[in-house]
Amino acid sequence: MDETANLSLPLLQAAQAQKHVTMNEALTRLDVLVNLTLQSVSVTSPPASATDGLAWGVPAGAVDAWSGRDGLIAMADNGGWAFGAPAAGWRAWVMDQGHEVQHDGSGWRPAFAARAASGAGLRFRVLEFDHEIVAGGTQSSALYIPSHVMVFGVTGRVIEAITGSLSNWRLGADGSDNRFGSGLGLGKNSYVHGVLGAPLTGYAPMPLDLTPESGAFAGGVVRLAVHYAELALPAAV
Repeated sequence: MDETANLSLPLLQAAQAQKHVTMNEALTRLDVLVNLTLQSVSVTSPPASATDGLAWGVPAGAVDAWSGRDGLIAMADNGGWAFGAPAAGWRAWVMDQGHEVQHDGSGWRPAFAARAASGAGLRFRVLEFDHEIVAGGTQSSALYIPSHVMVFGVTGRVIEAITGSLSNWRLGADGSDNRFGSGLGLGKNSYVHGVLGAPLTGYAPMPLDLTPESGAFAGGVVRLAVHYAELALPAAV
């Protein structure tokens, strides 16, 4: 056997010359694959230069040095690339997505909190986006809470001070304009911490609604994060 069974690390052979080369290759791969962090799982073209030790999940349709390596892990190594094969159950943090993924045997998927053998599962997700406030009264976010999810709350942070004639503001959804908070602050780093006593569910996408109190909006930016659970269906048969 020339490689280990799980991580495909090269093994030293009897009477092998230059043993340090094989050993260093194994250690380099081990350094990448344990506590795996992927820079991306959607970039199809390898970067022109990459720091040794960084890794990417190679998607379908990859080109150049990654051509024909679909589904593998590309590891920057000494100015070139080494490749490894992920297995079902592996987990990784994806830097450009900001969340954990899990390999299901065919590709990287958002990680499950719990999963059945059929593929049915439960995921916890956070939808984060920046809402640029426009002048006027109540306004809805451009991004929507997905349908068929269970929302536990919404948090937020004012990242550019809210201006206008208002004294404060409210954040709501689904017909309740203060579901996630009222009397909210205007200054930079003011925050929203809207925890629900009972989860909010819906069968159609819904926006978040921002409403000024005692006046009108003029401008500002609020970073909003929807915290929710999502159910995954069993796989088709």
